[in-house]
Order: sequence, then structure tokens, then C-alpha cells
Amino acid sequence: MNIKEKIEASIEVKKRILNDDAFVENIAKAAEFCVEALRNGGKIWFCGNGGSAADAQHLAAELTGRFYKERRPLPAEALHVNSSYITAVANDYGYDQTYARLVRGSGRKGDVLVAISTSGNSVNILNAIGEAKLLEMPVIGMTGETGGRMEHLCKVLLNVPSHDTPRIQEAHIMIGHIICEQIENTLFP
Repeated sequence: MNIKEKIEASIEVKKRILNDDAFVENIAKAAEFCVEALRNGGKIWFCGNGGSAADAQHLAAELTGRFYKERRPLPAEALHVNSSYITAVANDYGYDQTYARLVRGSGRKGDVLVAISTSGNSVNILNAIGEAKLLEMPVIGMTGETGGRMEHLCKVLLNVPSHDTPRIQEAHIMIGHIICEQIENTLFP
């Protein structure tokens, strides 16, 4: 596949999202859950593996730093950023528990978990979702087309219409940016 074909493939995934009114409405719902949490003193937690971890950290930074507007920082954090914690828990309890233990230890009712997994089947993400649900935290899932095992576990599922990991991740960051902008515009009109 040549470069132009790759760009066209990325555009096609985004066009499918654009033309899916239910998907667009789910993006709005995800932003609304985040706004509600932040208005009520909650925090937005993000988690993912590999490229999805990079996306999680990127989106948390958009909220704690700034997106478009000069404003106060918003409480948001990517669960993987403490390497000492991650390596200790992975060593002592197994990698599958890394995010779950942090949600259990630091999350609370009123927070939101944004769980990012292109397959929707990452066990450490599923375990974090389980802990979030026990704490009655809404979960926003960002996955690929099928939703994987996350499909029925999330309050809002943003399942990008693709099976191609790079195209899914490109759409995830677009969706994440839209959510951050919606949050910022709502809280800081």
C-alpha cells in the first residue's frame, strides 16, 4: 500500500465515524460524563497499553495542562506513569493487576475511567474496568470495531469502525481531542 492509500484509509475510518450519528452522540455522552465528574470534584483516569498508553498520557496532559484555553488545570491522570509502581505491582501481583490496584487504591465514586484498548480484550484494562464498576465509576471505552470483551462493560463504548490497529489509534486520538475540547468549552465558556 502506498502512502496516499494509507492516508485514504485513515480518512475513510473518520468518515465512517462522521456519518454514524449514534457514534457522534456517544462522543458527546463521553464528554458529558467527564464534565459531570469534574464539576463534582472527580478525576478522569486513563489507561491503555503500548500506543494506547501513549494516547492515555497524551489526553491526561491535555486536561491537566491546557487544550486551547488558558484555564485552571483539570484533575486527570494516566495510570501507567509511575514506573516504580507498575514494575512493583507487575512483579508482585502480575501485570494483569497493574491498573486494577491503582483504581482500587486511588479511584472513587464520582471519577471516570477512560479505558483504551484497540482489541477490547486487554486483561489489565478489563480488570481496571471491573474495579471502576465496583466503585460506581462510569467507564468510557475506546476500542476497535468489535469492542472485544469491553463491549458490554462500558457506560459509553467508542468502538472505532476498523480492525487495523494504526487506523484505530489515529481515530482514538481524534476522539480524545474532541472530548477534551468539549470538556474545556463546557467548563470554561
